[in-house]
Parts: sequence; structure tokens; C-alpha cells
Amino acid sequence: MAAATGVESYSEMKEPIIQTINITKSFPGTIALAQFNFELLPGEVHCLIGENGAGKSTFIKILSGVYSPDSGEIIIDNKRYDSLSTQLARGIGIHTVYQDDVLVPHISVAENIYLGSEIMRKRIFMNYRTVYENAEELARHYGIDLDVKEVYENLNPADQQFTKILKTLAQSPKILVLDEPTQVFSINETDLILNIVKKVSATGTGVVYIAHDLDEIIKVAHRVTVLRDGKKVAGHDEGINKLDSTLLAKEMVGRPVELFYKKKKHTIGDIVFEVKNLRLASTSKPIEFSVRKGEILGIAGLKGSGRSAIARSIFGALDRYSGQVIYEGNDITPKNPIEAVRHGLAYLTEDKKANGLFLSMPVDQNITIVGLSSIHRSLIKLKREQDIAGNFISRMKIKTAGLNQEVQYLSGGNQQKVVIAKWLFRDANILIVDEPTHGIDVNAKTEVYELFTELASAGKSIIMISSEMPEIISMSDRVIVIRNCEISKVLSGDDITEHNILAGYLGGTD
Repeated sequence: MAAATGVESYSEMKEPIIQTINITKSFPGTIALAQFNFELLPGEVHCLIGENGAGKSTFIKILSGVYSPDSGEIIIDNKRYDSLSTQLARGIGIHTVYQDDVLVPHISVAENIYLGSEIMRKRIFMNYRTVYENAEELARHYGIDLDVKEVYENLNPADQQFTKILKTLAQSPKILVLDEPTQVFSINETDLILNIVKKVSATGTGVVYIAHDLDEIIKVAHRVTVLRDGKKVAGHDEGINKLDSTLLAKEMVGRPVELFYKKKKHTIGDIVFEVKNLRLASTSKPIEFSVRKGEILGIAGLKGSGRSAIARSIFGALDRYSGQVIYEGNDITPKNPIEAVRHGLAYLTEDKKANGLFLSMPVDQNITIVGLSSIHRSLIKLKREQDIAGNFISRMKIKTAGLNQEVQYLSGGNQQKVVIAKWLFRDANILIVDEPTHGIDVNAKTEVYELFTELASAGKSIIMISSEMPEIISMSDRVIVIRNCEISKVLSGDDITEHNILAGYLGGTD
């Protein structure tokens, strides 16, 4: 097998470190993996790619012992297992760095690195001197410039990610699993991570590497496996350096047309909202786009691409290096969310329960809470508030036992409708919605789509961030694809396809 990273051939190597045979894993209503076969050889970097929901994360959680497969076998060193526990996986030498790993915030980098494998003095006391010396040597060995005595929570996101990786490398893994390890890094830092991966694999460690960036794949992979809807649909073990985003995107798509919602067409007006010269940091390239009256602008991008950061900065909830927000020709650049709301902007966050609702409060108060000033003057007009909430419940078909039912007892879809009703009551004209249907069932999704279509037809403008491809394609009038906090593609009309969006994710040459 030809290798892109300088290894000449794997054809004469011994048995794989790990094999999976016909691994299947289902969740209610979803087959996450179906008859999946995989192998990893000593010293190999085997990349897994696929769009969100393809089964990558499910597979690495099975390898790590977090999930047990419904069927199939895992073979490690000629031993067969129906499933692995987390303890067994670590004992075998499988160590995983997840995207959302969180270490202990209030202790140092060095302590985090050796937490769980403490270096003791006289079997009683932590040998801090040795811990710090070993951590410094480990960081130096891999070329990472990191203050190992610094408290973890004080680090920037990149150094926190370096700490997670060093913690895993300190365990001398036999199999290293990396889930999108470079999402928070600059180009130079990404190159350092890729060099670390090459250095680790050169010692005989097998690396399972999840990536969406074509440049990373070309630089580091010996083999590539493409997943789609839980199945292996393609594999590449030769000519890795000749792969292109067009080929990989074609392999990653192929969704049945019936999964796409059929949005009704409506008239779209003139430009009402603009973002100009938005830069999240001094090194960022400027982001600029506009939204028309009645338009649904889709923002597509992988987790960590910067799509949500862009939304938060527009709404004044995240500091920006520069940028202007223009509404109806006027500069309304908000310093904070309160100013954004005053100018008619609304932001439905990805975590609706944590940031969009007061779960222990009743439905009516959740709907009216951001617009109480329009109801209450010198005294609380409870009847007026209930009438308004009742109208929204009826209009939006919110299924609730009554106005006084606590929102926490509503279904996910109805909770989402309450959040939308809240901002409509505030008379927001620009709705920024982040993962609007995440975690709700198919019927509830359709109701939300119909509501968005109705709002757009009435002249509301919607900026919709979503990682669900059918949602982005079927609902958007235009799509901008975000990659590394930059706009990589702008698509409209018939160009809004899975292939083109995935090509924007992957980068490289089309």
C-alpha cells in the first residue's frame, strides 16, 4: 500500500493491531453503523471521513469502550471481543482524544497530564518535581511550547488541546484515536499536530484519525476509509496525495431524496441585513455577507469551523476584532446582546435548554419574558400577558397542557417553538437560529420547517446554522460554507448540493 507520509509499503507487515468485523450499532430510529469492517496496522495512520452522522464518532466510541456494538467482533492481537469496556480498552492500549474532552480546570497542565497515572513519592505524596520535569520533557520531545505549570483553565483553546494530546501520549498508546484534533488550531499549530502524528506512528503506534480537511488527509494518511450513513462506501490505500475534494465529496453523498423537506417558494425582497469586515481575531480574514428580506440564509460548517462564533459575534455575545452589522442601511453593530435585541435581532442558541428557556417557568412567561416592557408599565398585567401567550400557542400549534405548564415538561419540538415564539413576540426581524432542529423528532422538524417558511414569507429574514445536510439544502435560499473561520463557498439555486457543500468543508482543489 502506497503511503503519503513516506512509509514505503505495508504489504509485508504482520497482523493488524485491531480489526472489526461486521460491527453494527443502532439507536432508537437510527442505524449508526451497519456491518462495518475496519483494520489498523502497526505504524499506520488510517483516516476516517464522512459527513456529520456518518458513524465516525459511534465507531471510535465502540473502540474506546463507551458503546457496546449490537453485533460483530473486535479482534485485537488475535483475541476476539464482543465489546470493550473503557477500562479494558485502556488496558489494551487504546487511548482516545475526543473533540469535547474536558480536563480538570483548576489544576496545572502537568497535573492534568499525569492525573490517573500519578508519580508518587514514598507511595503517599505526589512527586510534583518529577511530574513537572516529565511534563516539560514530554512537551519538548513533541515540539510543543507549553507552560506545564500554568493552570489549565487559564490556557487558550489551542494550548488546552495540546494538553489533552500530551495527556494521551503520556500513556504510550498502542492505538491512538484522534477525533478532529486540529479544529481549534492555526495553520502552523495544525502542521505541528500532523508532525506529532507522524512521529507517533513511526514508533509503531497505530493512529485512527478523523478529519474533514483534505490537506490534513493528504499530509498524514496512509489509508482513508469513507463512511456514509453508517456504512463503508469507499477506501483509498494508494495515491492519497492525488485525492481531491470532488472525489471525496461524491463518495460521502448519496442521500435518498425523500429525506429532503419540500419548501414552498416565496418572494424574496431587497437586502436588509449586512455583515461587513467581520474578523474574529487580528489574523482572521474578513467575513462579509448579506441577507435579503424574506430570505433564509444557510450557514454550513463542521463543528469547530467558526460558524457559531460568527453568529455570537454578530449578536454581540462574543468579542470581535473588527466588523460592522448593518440593518436597513444603518450601522447597528451591537456591543452586547441587549443592544442586538433592541435593534430587532434574535439568536436561538444551539443549547436551547441552557440558554433559550427558563425550564421551571410556565409556557406563557417564557414566551413574554423578553418583551415585558411592552406589556408592563406601572403594574403587572397578567391577563394581557396570558392572552398574548395564548395567541402564540394557538398560532404556532404548541402542544401544552396549558399556559401554566412548566416548559421542561414539553417535548423538544414544542420547546423549540416556545423559543421562537419568544423572539416573535419581541418582534425580531432578523432571526439567527443555531441547529434549530437538533434533538427533535421528524414530525417536529417538519413543523419547525413550516414555521420558518411562514416567517420568511411574512418578511422575516433567517440566518440558519445547521450541520444537517438535508436541512441546509432544503431550507436555504443561499448557503455560505464556513471553513477555518472563513467563507470557503457561497452557493445558490441549483448549486446548493451535498457535493458542493462537502467540497467546501474539505477544502483543497475542486
